[in-house]
Amino acid sequence: MDSVLISQQETKFSSGKENEENPDADFVKSSNFSYAVVVVGEPPYAETFGDSLNLTISEPGPSTIQNVCGAVKCVTVIISGRPVVIQPYVGLMDALVAAWLPGTEGQGVADVLFGDYGFTGKLSRTWFKTVDQLPMNVGDRHYDPLFPFGFGLTI
Repeated sequence: MDSVLISQQETKFSSGKENEENPDADFVKSSNFSYAVVVVGEPPYAETFGDSLNLTISEPGPSTIQNVCGAVKCVTVIISGRPVVIQPYVGLMDALVAAWLPGTEGQGVADVLFGDYGFTGKLSRTWFKTVDQLPMNVGDRHYDPLFPFGFGLTI
């Protein structure tokens, strides 16, 4: 997530205003922002080090989404190696970007966020609503995902 933050700070569209970690709702409301980019997700990992049965975004991610997206228009960037529970927060978001694990290439995420390149890509897997639905595969009798396999945006 740090590589995305650094890239965002370096982009030509950065207002230089704020790159606040875990802002509270009062800060967001009092700052009169036009929009916000919220970057949350899993810590970086590789191979089995990321194996976990917990498919939620750890704090302060959820509270940051609620504090920021509840107060101003926001784009939420999810950094994760797999789908994670986001359904409780989707209604607060104006846009959602699944950036997966960009490693040191956070500039690529910033490039599409700020218009240097268009968004392309489709989900390579189904994004579930709740972990109770797992396992979930296309063609399952009760297939009812938050975002289906192949969902995405191409501009």
